[in-house]
Amino acid sequence: MKNNGFLFDMKAKKAAAIFSRGYGLKHMAAFLFLVYGICLTGYGISCAANLTLTGLDILERNDFNILKEKRVGIITNHSSVDERGKNAVDALYESEKVNLVAIFSPEHGFRGSEEGGVIINNSSDPVTGIPIYSLYGKNQRPSPEMFKGLDILVFDIQDIGARFYTYLTTMGYAMEEAAKSNIEFVVLDRPNPIGGVVIEGPALDASVNAFTAYLSVPVRHAFTAGEMALFHKEYKKLELKLTVVKMENWRREMFFDETAVVWTNPSPNIRSVQAEILYPGLGCFEATNISVGRGTDTPFLWFGAPWMKAGKVVKKLAGAPLKGVTFRFEERTPAKDVYEGKKCRGVAIAVTDPSSVRALDIFVYAAYYLRKYNKKDFVLRAEEIKKMTGNARFWEMLEAGEKPEAILAGFEKDNAAYRTARLKYLLY
Repeated sequence: MKNNGFLFDMKAKKAAAIFSRGYGLKHMAAFLFLVYGICLTGYGISCAANLTLTGLDILERNDFNILKEKRVGIITNHSSVDERGKNAVDALYESEKVNLVAIFSPEHGFRGSEEGGVIINNSSDPVTGIPIYSLYGKNQRPSPEMFKGLDILVFDIQDIGARFYTYLTTMGYAMEEAAKSNIEFVVLDRPNPIGGVVIEGPALDASVNAFTAYLSVPVRHAFTAGEMALFHKEYKKLELKLTVVKMENWRREMFFDETAVVWTNPSPNIRSVQAEILYPGLGCFEATNISVGRGTDTPFLWFGAPWMKAGKVVKKLAGAPLKGVTFRFEERTPAKDVYEGKKCRGVAIAVTDPSSVRALDIFVYAAYYLRKYNKKDFVLRAEEIKKMTGNARFWEMLEAGEKPEAILAGFEKDNAAYRTARLKYLLY
């Protein structure tokens, strides 16, 4: 199905919408018909028999056996759904085999509705009455008090494959605290939605440490959550009983729209697979004074500013060795965030071949041309960009006037050791 992913994406979203509108199981036949129809129209005849099953699906199929007779906490949000569209909390709570006693929520909250950076308070689930402990509020790590009465902690959240996206940092923090409290840890694995093959950017330098720069991997790491957990356990030398419930029918070259896993926006401004593919690059603009389209209909598919000489930038990007994308000039007026209410000249990006896209390359070339054509206006914050790219190389080389090709060659040098080390943690 490769290279046909976006037709699949469009149809799969329609199928997912059946569930998101709350119609549930009575529309399962419609969902299966949609998926089966996709498979019979030239996108892989074996698809109908080989839909990707997540770790949650496998846990349910095995009747929650690893959670029986244990007091369970789960780190999760709205993105954790099974093949029927049911949230993990509901699935665990409804099982007679599971004693669910605590919920932990990441950035964006349990329902995934809060904007990035918004502090989340503790609350309780209105359906089950179970307490929800926020890991993006007063605490970013679970406290011993939160762990009282727990035997096992489950992680099930859909990540998007970029190091500075915070869900897997939350997983890493929780693993470390669970090890201290002698609590078992289970990861219900999910697809890396931008595939498990392509690696972009430097591995994180030991001198850089932040909530968005914590895991010692490149910007685009090509791990699933379960693989990241295995890597992080060994990297931190954790005394932790860790179990990864593997997926079935997922291959490393697959993008999310090739899995038929029910789509939910993993956060308010990530609304498509295209945005996920571009996020490891365009996300770096949040260390600058460039808008990435927050407050528009398609965030992370466009970047711009009122002062940008966008026409020149578009022309240069179109002539650069950037595969799998096209660029066009487009004006937008963000309704919030950077340049709220101001008309911005910018660059819209369309993904034409997902497997060829290197989003960080796009950022490096774009930043280079912005400095060339808008040097007086373009602001790149040195400490913040180190957190995004992983080390000081990008800032230093850009300041020295190095060309994008040299910067990207440096990135490859910086992740060479990781490329070899990661192989022992791959599950698929």
